[in-house]
Amino acid sequence: MKPITITYCFKINENREETFSIELDPETVEQVERKGGSKPDWARIQFEQCSNCSLDVAGHEYCPLVVSLIDIIERFADILSYDEIDIDVITEERTISTHTSAQNGISSLMGLLMATSGCPHTQFLKPMARFHLPFSSEDETMYRATSMYLLAQYFVKKEGRDADIDLIGLTEKYERLHSVNVAIARRIRAAIQKDATVNALIILDVYAKMVPLVIEEALDEIRHIFLPYLKKNLEE
Repeated sequence: MKPITITYCFKINENREETFSIELDPETVEQVERKGGSKPDWARIQFEQCSNCSLDVAGHEYCPLVVSLIDIIERFADILSYDEIDIDVITEERTISTHTSAQNGISSLMGLLMATSGCPHTQFLKPMARFHLPFSSEDETMYRATSMYLLAQYFVKKEGRDADIDLIGLTEKYERLHSVNVAIARRIRAAIQKDATVNALIILDVYAKMVPLVIEEALDEIRHIFLPYLKKNLEE
């Protein structure tokens, strides 16, 4: 199978455009290629290492998540978070265009890169990365995250294991992701002076902190949409 290609085109101004083409392996949903050449010291795994890092330091000189972000961090090092830009996100199925702040656009790309980086704490997001929806709202993110997790529990059940329909595991995964985000933010602050990529990560972390806190409340708010499924007889 051919790689899944997702392209982000950032138009910063009339004289500057930045394009990122991400290729994902269709089986592993991880990035096919990484930035080559030398890597900065702040990408070393022991530099501001995540407190919950589960990787073997002896076998990983560099943090795979940070390596996946090097290009975007370096190329947007001079961009301010509130700079307004135009963005096209191109997939095989469609093109999505928007005019937004730099931090929102970078946040969307950063989320895709982190989910497909090979980091053990972000791999649960791979299904969402496979069906990437850029610039999703809080409600859309909540819906997609919970739907993804419950579908995963369907496959878990099919394998004969106990399914977690109470979303306890999803809460735990997002709590671990928050710890990762905090450590990565420290790395980025050590690497650049401007704030766009740091604030982009903060936006992602808002979702990471939001999901464990409001899962039940948010799902109650959309319960009415599923009333046809709650009837005793679906044909009523």
